[in-house]
Amino acid sequence: MLRNRVKELRARHDFTQADLGKLVGATRQTIGMIEKGDYAPSVLLALKIAKALAVDLEEVFWIEGEDEK
Repeated sequence: MLRNRVKELRARHDFTQADLGKLVGATRQTIGMIEKGDYAPSVLLALKIAKALAVDLEEVFWIEGEDEK
């Protein structure tokens, strides 16, 4: 399962979901769904999110569970 720290890192930058969405070309709803784990972003969107949050991709997204092997 894909896990993420988008909400935590977004809060550190004092971004709203709409702010982050605007920076990465996504809707507020998409950012919310990613934060809840209901939507796995494309590689391109994941990279844009990491860049907007000024961290490496692995600091934002990781795989957890049986599929991580």
